[in-house]
Amino acid sequence: QLVESGGGLVQPGGSLRLSCAASGIIFGASVMGWYRQAPGKRRELVATVTSGGTTDYGDSVEGRFTISRDNRKNTVWLQMDSLQPDDTAVYYCNALRKVTPTYNVWGQGTQVTVSS
Repeated sequence: QLVESGGGLVQPGGSLRLSCAASGIIFGASVMGWYRQAPGKRRELVATVTSGGTTDYGDSVEGRFTISRDNRKNTVWLQMDSLQPDDTAVYYCNALRKVTPTYNVWGQGTQVTVSS
């Protein structure tokens, strides 16, 4: 189970920090990620982080967002800075494991709205 928190309304240029608490998975052996979906658009990659800390970012957030994880706390975060209206979306946490036992788990999502 993945439970996101930290979404809300923020003005352009502002910051938010999303959290995702995981349970029932092998957190330390999972690739953790954040994805987002805006109305009428496809779900897109925001950022991922491997168990060893290697990160990957979508082009639209590179340099503004930072993903991090704590394997002792089974938690992954997304620090979002310099937010713009185009960042408005539902943000989903994801846990992926491609070796046995395999899984691809999604959270329920948290709304982020960037507006003045």
